[in-house]
Amino acid sequence: MSLLSPLLPAFKVYYMGVLVVLSQLYRRWRYGFSLPAFSSQHGNVAIVTGGLSGIGFSTAKHLAKLGMHVIIAGNNEKDAQEAVKRIKEETLTSKVEFLFCDLASMKSVRQFVKEFKKKNYPLHVLINNAGVMMIPQRKNIDGFEEHFAVNYLGHFLLTNLLLDVLKKTGSPSRNARVVTVSSSTHYVGELNMDDLQSRHCYSPCGAYAQSKLALVLFSYQLQQLLAAEGSHVTVNVVDPGVVNSDLYKHVFWLLKLVKNLTYWFLFKTPDEGAITSIYAAVAPELEGVGGCYLYHENMIKSSDITYDEDLQRKLWAESCKMVGIPNVISKVIST
Repeated sequence: MSLLSPLLPAFKVYYMGVLVVLSQLYRRWRYGFSLPAFSSQHGNVAIVTGGLSGIGFSTAKHLAKLGMHVIIAGNNEKDAQEAVKRIKEETLTSKVEFLFCDLASMKSVRQFVKEFKKKNYPLHVLINNAGVMMIPQRKNIDGFEEHFAVNYLGHFLLTNLLLDVLKKTGSPSRNARVVTVSSSTHYVGELNMDDLQSRHCYSPCGAYAQSKLALVLFSYQLQQLLAAEGSHVTVNVVDPGVVNSDLYKHVFWLLKLVKNLTYWFLFKTPDEGAITSIYAAVAPELEGVGGCYLYHENMIKSSDITYDEDLQRKLWAESCKMVGIPNVISKVIST
Protein backbone atom coordinates (compact mmCIF):
# COMPACT_ATOMS: atom_id res chain seq x y z
CA MET A 1 0.00 0.00 0.00
CA SER A 2 1.37 3.42 -0.94
CA LEU A 3 2.18 5.88 1.85
CA LEU A 4 -0.05 8.35 0.01
CA SER A 5 -3.08 6.05 -0.02
CA PRO A 6 -4.67 7.44 3.20
CA LEU A 7 -4.32 10.97 1.76
CA LEU A 8 -6.19 10.26 -1.49
CA PRO A 9 -9.71 10.38 0.01
CA ALA A 10 -8.94 13.75 1.63
CA PHE A 11 -7.64 15.14 -1.66
CA LYS A 12 -10.74 13.93 -3.52
CA VAL A 13 -13.14 15.35 -0.90
CA TYR A 14 -11.42 18.73 -0.71
CA TYR A 15 -11.21 18.94 -4.51
CA MET A 16 -14.94 18.21 -4.75
CA GLY A 17 -15.56 20.87 -2.11
CA VAL A 18 -13.74 23.48 -4.18
CA LEU A 19 -15.86 22.64 -7.21
CA VAL A 20 -19.07 22.94 -5.20
CA VAL A 21 -18.01 26.28 -3.69
CA LEU A 22 -17.28 27.64 -7.17
CA SER A 23 -20.72 26.52 -8.37
CA GLN A 24 -22.31 28.20 -5.34
CA LEU A 25 -20.51 31.46 -6.06
CA TYR A 26 -21.73 31.41 -9.65
CA ARG A 27 -25.30 30.68 -8.58
CA ARG A 28 -25.25 33.45 -5.98
CA TRP A 29 -23.98 35.90 -8.61
CA ARG A 30 -26.36 34.69 -11.32
CA TYR A 31 -29.54 33.91 -9.42
CA GLY A 32 -29.11 34.46 -5.69
CA PHE A 33 -30.55 32.15 -3.05
CA SER A 34 -34.16 32.42 -2.01
CA LEU A 35 -36.80 30.09 -0.64
CA PRO A 36 -39.75 29.66 -3.00
CA ALA A 37 -43.21 30.40 -1.67
CA PHE A 38 -45.08 27.24 -0.74
CA SER A 39 -48.68 26.68 0.27
CA SER A 40 -49.63 26.03 3.88
CA GLN A 41 -48.74 22.61 5.28
CA HIS A 42 -51.12 22.97 8.21
CA GLY A 43 -52.04 19.61 9.70
CA ASN A 44 -49.02 17.77 8.32
CA VAL A 45 -46.37 16.20 10.55
CA ALA A 46 -42.62 16.12 9.92
CA ILE A 47 -39.64 14.55 11.68
CA VAL A 48 -36.27 16.25 11.21
CA THR A 49 -33.16 14.51 12.51
CA GLY A 50 -30.34 16.75 13.63
CA GLY A 51 -32.73 19.67 13.95
CA LEU A 52 -30.96 21.35 16.85
CA SER A 53 -28.52 23.37 14.75
CA GLY A 54 -27.31 24.10 11.24
CA ILE A 55 -29.27 22.92 8.22
CA GLY A 56 -31.56 20.78 10.36
CA PHE A 57 -32.59 23.69 12.57
CA SER A 58 -33.30 25.88 9.55
CA THR A 59 -35.29 23.09 7.91
CA ALA A 60 -37.37 22.53 11.04
CA LYS A 61 -37.96 26.26 11.42
CA HIS A 62 -39.17 26.77 7.86
CA LEU A 63 -41.44 23.72 7.94
CA ALA A 64 -42.94 25.07 11.17
CA LYS A 65 -43.49 28.42 9.44
CA LEU A 66 -45.47 26.56 6.79
CA GLY A 67 -47.75 25.20 9.50
CA MET A 68 -46.30 21.73 9.96
CA HIS A 69 -46.15 20.00 13.31
CA VAL A 70 -42.40 19.39 13.58
CA ILE A 71 -40.71 16.77 15.73
CA ILE A 72 -37.00 17.41 16.13
CA ALA A 73 -34.91 14.29 16.71
CA GLY A 74 -31.62 15.03 18.47
CA ASN A 75 -29.27 13.85 21.17
CA ASN A 76 -28.86 16.90 23.43
CA GLU A 77 -31.68 17.78 25.83
CA LYS A 78 -30.26 21.19 26.79
CA ASP A 79 -29.73 22.36 23.21
CA ALA A 80 -33.17 20.99 22.34
CA GLN A 81 -34.92 23.24 24.82
CA GLU A 82 -33.25 26.29 23.29
CA ALA A 83 -33.90 25.18 19.70
CA VAL A 84 -37.60 24.52 20.32
CA LYS A 85 -37.95 27.83 22.15
CA ARG A 86 -36.32 29.75 19.27
CA ILE A 87 -38.48 28.11 16.62
CA LYS A 88 -41.65 28.79 18.58
CA GLU A 89 -40.70 32.45 19.04
CA GLU A 90 -39.68 32.94 15.40
CA THR A 91 -42.64 31.11 13.86
CA LEU A 92 -45.32 31.95 16.44
CA THR A 93 -46.38 28.33 16.55
CA SER A 94 -46.57 25.86 19.40
CA LYS A 95 -46.42 22.76 17.22
CA VAL A 96 -42.71 22.06 17.64
CA GLU A 97 -41.42 19.38 19.97
CA PHE A 98 -38.30 17.39 20.73
CA LEU A 99 -37.81 13.65 21.06
CA PHE A 100 -34.45 12.22 22.07
CA CYS A 101 -32.71 10.14 19.41
CA ASP A 102 -29.03 9.26 19.34
CA LEU A 103 -28.40 7.95 15.85
CA ALA A 104 -25.12 6.45 17.04
CA SER A 105 -27.14 3.92 19.03
CA MET A 106 -29.51 1.51 17.33
CA LYS A 107 -31.23 1.00 20.70
CA SER A 108 -31.88 4.75 20.93
CA VAL A 109 -33.30 4.79 17.39
CA ARG A 110 -35.70 2.02 18.32
CA GLN A 111 -36.72 3.86 21.48
CA PHE A 112 -37.35 7.07 19.51
CA VAL A 113 -39.66 5.23 17.12
CA LYS A 114 -41.47 3.63 20.05
CA GLU A 115 -42.04 7.03 21.70
CA PHE A 116 -43.15 8.61 18.42
CA LYS A 117 -45.66 5.85 17.70
CA LYS A 118 -47.16 6.26 21.19
CA LYS A 119 -48.35 9.70 20.09
CA ASN A 120 -50.41 8.21 17.24
CA TYR A 121 -49.32 10.97 14.86
CA PRO A 122 -49.40 10.56 11.09
CA LEU A 123 -46.06 11.16 9.34
CA HIS A 124 -46.08 13.14 6.13
CA VAL A 125 -42.37 13.98 5.90
CA LEU A 126 -39.24 12.31 7.29
CA ILE A 127 -36.06 14.30 6.79
CA ASN A 128 -32.88 12.29 7.41
CA ASN A 129 -30.58 15.23 8.01
CA ALA A 130 -28.30 14.54 11.00
CA GLY A 131 -24.66 13.71 10.49
CA VAL A 132 -21.05 13.85 11.59
CA MET A 133 -18.11 14.77 9.39
CA MET A 134 -14.42 13.85 9.29
CA ILE A 135 -14.20 12.79 12.91
CA PRO A 136 -11.28 10.77 14.34
CA GLN A 137 -11.62 7.00 14.08
CA ARG A 138 -13.96 5.68 16.74
CA LYS A 139 -16.77 3.17 17.20
CA ASN A 140 -20.31 3.70 18.40
CA ILE A 141 -21.86 1.71 21.24
CA ASP A 142 -22.78 -1.07 18.79
CA GLY A 143 -19.23 -1.38 17.46
CA PHE A 144 -19.85 0.39 14.13
CA GLU A 145 -17.56 3.09 12.71
CA GLU A 146 -19.19 6.38 13.71
CA HIS A 147 -19.61 7.99 10.27
CA PHE A 148 -21.26 4.83 8.99
CA ALA A 149 -23.40 4.48 12.12
CA VAL A 150 -24.66 8.06 12.51
CA ASN A 151 -24.88 9.20 8.91
CA TYR A 152 -26.13 5.98 7.38
CA LEU A 153 -27.08 3.01 9.60
CA GLY A 154 -29.06 5.07 12.13
CA HIS A 155 -31.11 6.60 9.32
CA PHE A 156 -31.47 3.23 7.58
CA LEU A 157 -33.00 1.74 10.72
CA LEU A 158 -35.07 4.83 11.55
CA THR A 159 -36.62 4.96 8.08
CA ASN A 160 -37.41 1.26 8.00
CA LEU A 161 -39.05 1.35 11.43
CA LEU A 162 -41.21 4.32 10.39
CA LEU A 163 -42.27 2.91 7.01
CA ASP A 164 -45.55 1.58 8.38
CA VAL A 165 -46.57 5.05 9.58
CA LEU A 166 -45.43 6.68 6.33
CA LYS A 167 -47.40 4.16 4.25
CA LYS A 168 -50.49 4.64 6.37
CA THR A 169 -50.21 8.44 6.04
CA GLY A 170 -49.57 8.58 2.28
CA SER A 171 -52.48 8.64 -0.11
CA PRO A 172 -52.97 8.65 -3.89
CA SER A 173 -53.55 12.40 -3.81
CA ARG A 174 -50.73 13.21 -1.39
CA ASN A 175 -47.76 10.92 -0.95
CA ALA A 176 -45.73 10.84 2.24
CA ARG A 177 -42.10 11.80 1.60
CA VAL A 178 -38.68 10.67 2.77
CA VAL A 179 -35.93 13.23 2.21
CA THR A 180 -32.35 12.15 2.80
CA VAL A 181 -29.50 14.65 2.99
CA SER A 182 -26.37 13.38 1.26
CA SER A 183 -23.44 15.38 -0.11
CA SER A 184 -21.46 15.99 -3.27
CA THR A 185 -18.68 13.98 -1.60
CA HIS A 186 -20.64 10.86 -2.54
CA TYR A 187 -19.25 11.40 -6.07
CA VAL A 188 -15.75 10.54 -4.81
CA GLY A 189 -16.88 7.99 -2.22
CA GLU A 190 -16.04 4.31 -2.47
CA LEU A 191 -18.17 1.59 -0.90
CA ASN A 192 -16.01 -1.23 0.39
CA MET A 193 -18.45 -4.08 1.04
CA ASP A 194 -15.62 -6.10 2.62
CA ASP A 195 -14.77 -3.32 5.08
CA LEU A 196 -17.76 -1.03 5.63
CA GLN A 197 -16.36 -0.12 9.05
CA SER A 198 -13.07 1.21 7.56
CA ARG A 199 -11.02 -0.96 9.90
CA HIS A 200 -8.10 -1.67 7.58
CA CYS A 201 -7.28 1.79 6.29
CA TYR A 202 -9.15 4.59 8.06
CA SER A 203 -9.47 8.03 6.54
CA PRO A 204 -11.93 10.55 8.03
CA CYS A 205 -12.65 11.89 4.55
CA GLY A 206 -13.01 8.44 3.04
CA ALA A 207 -15.33 7.24 5.81
CA TYR A 208 -17.48 10.37 5.49
CA ALA A 209 -17.72 10.05 1.70
CA GLN A 210 -18.58 6.34 1.99
CA SER A 211 -21.45 7.08 4.40
CA LYS A 212 -22.89 9.70 2.05
CA LEU A 213 -22.61 7.31 -0.90
CA ALA A 214 -24.40 4.63 1.13
CA LEU A 215 -27.29 7.05 1.76
CA VAL A 216 -27.84 7.53 -1.97
CA LEU A 217 -27.72 3.79 -2.71
CA PHE A 218 -30.15 3.12 0.16
CA SER A 219 -32.56 5.83 -0.97
CA TYR A 220 -32.74 4.54 -4.54
CA GLN A 221 -33.32 0.97 -3.37
CA LEU A 222 -36.00 2.10 -0.93
CA GLN A 223 -37.78 3.97 -3.72
CA GLN A 224 -37.76 0.81 -5.82
CA LEU A 225 -39.19 -1.18 -2.92
CA LEU A 226 -41.99 1.31 -2.25
CA ALA A 227 -42.87 1.57 -5.94
CA ALA A 228 -43.00 -2.22 -6.28
CA GLU A 229 -45.34 -2.39 -3.29
CA GLY A 230 -47.56 0.35 -4.71
CA SER A 231 -47.01 2.44 -1.58
CA HIS A 232 -47.85 6.12 -1.58
CA VAL A 233 -44.44 7.15 -0.27
CA THR A 234 -41.61 8.74 -2.25
CA VAL A 235 -37.90 8.94 -1.47
CA ASN A 236 -35.51 11.59 -2.73
CA VAL A 237 -31.93 12.63 -1.95
CA VAL A 238 -30.79 16.24 -1.55
CA ASP A 239 -27.38 17.86 -1.74
CA PRO A 240 -27.28 21.07 0.35
CA GLY A 241 -23.94 22.27 -0.98
CA VAL A 242 -21.13 23.63 1.21
CA VAL A 243 -22.77 25.19 4.26
CA ASN A 244 -21.36 27.07 7.25
CA SER A 245 -22.16 24.76 10.16
CA ASP A 246 -20.67 23.01 13.18
CA LEU A 247 -19.76 19.99 11.05
CA TYR A 248 -16.35 21.51 10.27
CA LYS A 249 -15.00 21.37 13.85
CA HIS A 250 -12.96 18.22 13.11
CA VAL A 251 -11.40 19.26 9.79
CA PHE A 252 -7.69 19.98 9.29
CA TRP A 253 -6.69 23.19 11.13
CA LEU A 254 -5.61 25.04 7.97
CA LEU A 255 -8.94 24.34 6.27
CA LYS A 256 -10.73 25.42 9.44
CA LEU A 257 -8.80 28.71 9.38
CA VAL A 258 -9.69 29.31 5.73
CA LYS A 259 -13.30 28.52 6.48
CA ASN A 260 -13.43 30.95 9.41
CA LEU A 261 -11.98 33.73 7.26
CA THR A 262 -14.08 33.18 4.14
CA TYR A 263 -17.36 31.50 5.19
CA TRP A 264 -19.34 34.74 4.79
CA PHE A 265 -18.44 34.80 1.11
CA LEU A 266 -17.81 31.21 0.03
CA PHE A 267 -20.23 29.15 2.13
CA LYS A 268 -24.01 29.02 2.19
CA THR A 269 -25.82 30.02 5.35
CA PRO A 270 -27.81 27.25 7.08
CA ASP A 271 -31.02 28.85 5.77
CA GLU A 272 -29.64 28.69 2.23
CA GLY A 273 -28.45 25.13 2.75
CA ALA A 274 -31.91 24.07 3.92
CA ILE A 275 -33.71 25.29 0.80
CA THR A 276 -33.37 22.05 -1.18
CA SER A 277 -34.51 19.93 1.78
CA ILE A 278 -37.61 22.10 2.20
CA TYR A 279 -38.24 21.99 -1.54
CA ALA A 280 -38.05 18.18 -1.54
CA ALA A 281 -40.40 18.03 1.44
CA VAL A 282 -43.24 20.20 0.14
CA ALA A 283 -42.84 21.22 -3.53
CA PRO A 284 -46.05 20.34 -5.43
CA GLU A 285 -44.11 19.50 -8.60
CA LEU A 286 -42.47 16.61 -6.73
CA GLU A 287 -45.79 15.02 -5.81
CA GLY A 288 -45.46 11.32 -6.61
CA VAL A 289 -41.88 11.76 -7.84
CA GLY A 290 -39.16 9.67 -6.19
CA GLY A 291 -35.70 8.28 -6.77
CA CYS A 292 -34.19 11.68 -7.61
CA TYR A 293 -31.01 13.47 -6.59
CA LEU A 294 -31.72 17.17 -6.04
CA TYR A 295 -29.23 20.02 -6.02
CA HIS A 296 -30.32 23.69 -6.04
CA GLU A 297 -33.92 22.46 -6.42
CA ASN A 298 -33.01 20.72 -9.68
CA MET A 299 -32.83 17.03 -10.52
CA ILE A 300 -29.28 16.09 -11.45
CA LYS A 301 -27.41 12.82 -12.01
CA SER A 302 -25.73 11.28 -8.99
CA SER A 303 -22.56 9.20 -9.36
CA ASP A 304 -22.73 6.29 -11.78
CA ILE A 305 -22.24 3.70 -9.05
CA THR A 306 -25.40 4.80 -7.22
CA TYR A 307 -27.49 3.31 -10.05
CA ASP A 308 -25.90 -0.12 -9.63
CA GLU A 309 -28.93 -2.14 -8.48
CA ASP A 310 -26.84 -5.15 -7.50
CA LEU A 311 -24.75 -2.97 -5.18
CA GLN A 312 -27.91 -1.37 -3.80
CA ARG A 313 -29.30 -4.80 -2.89
CA LYS A 314 -26.01 -6.00 -1.38
CA LEU A 315 -25.75 -2.92 0.82
CA TRP A 316 -29.39 -3.24 1.84
CA ALA A 317 -28.98 -6.91 2.79
CA GLU A 318 -25.84 -6.23 4.82
CA SER A 319 -27.46 -3.25 6.52
CA CYS A 320 -30.45 -5.37 7.55
CA LYS A 321 -28.07 -7.86 9.18
CA MET A 322 -26.24 -5.08 11.02
CA VAL A 323 -29.35 -3.49 12.53
CA GLY A 324 -31.31 -6.71 12.99
CA ILE A 325 -34.33 -6.28 10.74
CA PRO A 326 -35.73 -8.66 8.08
CA ASN A 327 -34.74 -8.14 4.46
CA VAL A 328 -37.93 -7.91 2.41
CA ILE A 329 -36.30 -6.81 -0.84
CA SER A 330 -36.08 -10.28 -2.41
CA LYS A 331 -39.75 -10.91 -1.67
CA VAL A 332 -40.94 -7.70 -3.34
CA ILE A 333 -38.44 -6.81 -6.06
CA SER A 334 -37.65 -9.40 -8.73
CA THR A 335 -33.96 -9.70 -9.55
